[in-house]
Amino acid sequence: MKFHDGAEFTDEDVVASLARVSHETSPLRGNLPAYESSRVIDDHTVEIVVNTTYPLLLNDLTNILLFDAGWLKANNAELPTDAAAGVEGYPTSNANGTGPFIVESRQPDARTVFVVNPAWWDEPKHNITRIEFQPIASAATHVAALIGGDVVFVNAAPLQDLPRLESAPNVTVLAASELRTIFFGFNMREKLFSATDGSPNPFLDIRVREAVNLALDRNLLQSRVMRGLSRTTGSLVAPAIPGYSEALDIVLDFDPERAKALLTEAGYPDGFAFTLLCANNSFVNEEDICQATGSMLARVGITANLDILPGAQQRAKRSAAEFDMVILGWANEPMIDAYSILVQLFHSPSDARGVFNFGLWGNEKIDALTDASASELERPARIAMMNEALQEAKDQQMYVPLHQQPMVWATSDRVGNMLQLSDNKARLWYTMMK
Repeated sequence: MKFHDGAEFTDEDVVASLARVSHETSPLRGNLPAYESSRVIDDHTVEIVVNTTYPLLLNDLTNILLFDAGWLKANNAELPTDAAAGVEGYPTSNANGTGPFIVESRQPDARTVFVVNPAWWDEPKHNITRIEFQPIASAATHVAALIGGDVVFVNAAPLQDLPRLESAPNVTVLAASELRTIFFGFNMREKLFSATDGSPNPFLDIRVREAVNLALDRNLLQSRVMRGLSRTTGSLVAPAIPGYSEALDIVLDFDPERAKALLTEAGYPDGFAFTLLCANNSFVNEEDICQATGSMLARVGITANLDILPGAQQRAKRSAAEFDMVILGWANEPMIDAYSILVQLFHSPSDARGVFNFGLWGNEKIDALTDASASELERPARIAMMNEALQEAKDQQMYVPLHQQPMVWATSDRVGNMLQLSDNKARLWYTMMK
């Protein structure tokens, strides 16, 4: 196995890559929550030290992509980058991997071109000779480009244009539910972020959080905003994920009158205003979801001031907790296990835990159950602990679950076969063109 520049793949590359991704400044360090260190044993063996008995290490490692240690050193890139925090480096716009395709050229936000790696270590299962990725912001434009034959694959077909795509004789639509669950989270700090006078945070009151839950008509969101293609859920964990429980997948009934009563009980008979942070390009129909949510909350007296911008701008605000309520999506990857959301989103921030706990969600009970599940080798016992932690989060109304979002791809008739899995990743090395 060789890197694209011809360098040999070695044990030192594994150790350097693990050190980089687990560094305290890495935004991905939460993907290896039990990792402590690694060292070379011999030419084909690396020893990894973890901080506890831990059954999910192999799951975690599947999504840790490896660098050439020499390439990192030569390009002063041994420390991680973090685009959301504005920390960039040579790997931000350059690549050197071991995969089936090589980056020939890259123009950010314009075009990225890949060619086939003739020295790839595996046997090709594709007949592609060249790939050109082209971002097209306008939904109408990329639908027209697909129907017109200018592009052969769209990885996020707009839901509103599905009838047009399905009726086109030269287009095939691939649609399914994704692992990713879309939900709202509250900022649980003492003061309301958007209040200039330092007003107390209404969301600290469980009655207010429940009122938000009750104010949302999920059936309307599913039928109108998501065109009937999403899977409405009461759980943060999709059915395919270990840790899913039908008992947790109970959706609160739409009850605006009860929501108003709860707000009155909590001391907000006239409602209040807050900031809802959303992006317009991160999740499927995200902007429409937030607009509809704002309208529904207004009917019970709560004013959601929408902060909607492209995801690249919103990620920094989310990381800095510059919101009162925020839309989130979580697919429980790469672990494919409910421990992912518990340790990264709900656990109190500590080392590699709680890396994405922007709103200070969770509590001591959730922390204890999450930590205990991490070292439990018996699968039924481990899942029971995770279910109990997720039940605590549900009982405390810590989040507002909406749905598992749809993934809709579309291909032209030039594509013969394309593999679609529920993680919504296009594995083009398994794609056959006609």
